[in-house]
Amino acid sequence: MKDIVQVLSWIVFGKYFVHTVGMAVHIIRDIFSYADRFQGSVFVIQIDYDVIAHPSFPMVLQDLVLLHQIGIRVVLVPGARSHIDEILQRYGIDCPKVNGVRVSSAEAIPFIKMAAFDAANRVMTLLSRHRVTGIIGNWVRSRGLGVIDGVDYEESGKVDAISIDLISSVLDDGLVPIFPCIGWSLIGRPYNISSVELAAQLSIDLKAAKLFYLTSMGELKAGEYKVTADTHVDGEGRISRLHPEQAEALIADNPDCDQYVKSVLGCSVQACRGGVDRAHIVDGRRNGVILEEVFTNQGVGTMVHFSPFESLRPMEASDAPAMIRIMQAAMDKGVLVQRSVEDLLQKQDDWVVCAADDHIVGCGALHEWGEGSAEVAGLAADCEKGGNKAGDRVLNYLIDRAMQRGLDSVFVLTTQAADWFAQH
Repeated sequence: MKDIVQVLSWIVFGKYFVHTVGMAVHIIRDIFSYADRFQGSVFVIQIDYDVIAHPSFPMVLQDLVLLHQIGIRVVLVPGARSHIDEILQRYGIDCPKVNGVRVSSAEAIPFIKMAAFDAANRVMTLLSRHRVTGIIGNWVRSRGLGVIDGVDYEESGKVDAISIDLISSVLDDGLVPIFPCIGWSLIGRPYNISSVELAAQLSIDLKAAKLFYLTSMGELKAGEYKVTADTHVDGEGRISRLHPEQAEALIADNPDCDQYVKSVLGCSVQACRGGVDRAHIVDGRRNGVILEEVFTNQGVGTMVHFSPFESLRPMEASDAPAMIRIMQAAMDKGVLVQRSVEDLLQKQDDWVVCAADDHIVGCGALHEWGEGSAEVAGLAADCEKGGNKAGDRVLNYLIDRAMQRGLDSVFVLTTQAADWFAQH
């Protein structure tokens, strides 16, 4: 981890030398690869207040500055949940929470604003130490939650609209926008809004490449939650990644888990379904956590990612004629071996199909050969019917299936498609 931070510092400040002694070449390659991949992309980062108040936060912010300086467009959403609790308690104001949502009274809203803007100003002050300009703006329009199930949430609200054009201009100018957890109605009435929900909506509207939740709740461990059998868990018990369906199942199967956990997971799912490729839930108190999560393949938190397999399913007997039709051109050219409907049905359990609007647009099979290996076979796609990415998706799915089965390797037998497979 120290190597990653050091190399990034050298890249940013122009001090990188190829002959650096002791530096792993693969680390350097990975960093340049990721930096090039994400340059110009938007990262929306929500920061829990307990992370902001933690002694390690200046180092966390320094890492965010590094991302900004290598060309990533950083958007910050400081949370103020515990800070609001602290200030309301100090002034003797009671604002109960119902289903994790604070009932914000008119008496409390000035103090809630105080806490929210204090959190945002702390972040802006630390940015200024690194000569990075942060800017706090009233870019969020909100409306009141109103009465839900008999509970009047008073001055608590939800995001109604965000001034994306203005925020894009701020980012184009090289500034870092900072969003306190306050929104305003059309007539200027302030509402207390969820920074977790705000971050998710921002990531969708800004078409962010990544959404981060820097939390103080520690890692999500499989031993602490009921998870589905296909959930990815690393050797230390960390829930390393979840598809939206798996995240929703975790929420549903653990009704007594903390409301904050439910909110972060739920908003991560919302973001992914809204077009964000990945949402990362990490322990923001851990030194270097952002860089490890961005610049290493294994990561250190829990990633919720859009499932590219939602339109993939096991083959049904009735699919066989359409699959043969898709493969026919490749079979005629000798790219694929000749197969019949009967051949497919004999190994039906090995085959998967990719469907678009109930039409089969791709297919492929994983044939196990024993001794921990399997063959990817019969991969074909119908580009004319929206299957341009079907081949990629089927291949990735079959590799994912092989990993879940604990296989050591997969291989292909091909005479004409070697370059395509090499790209993967």
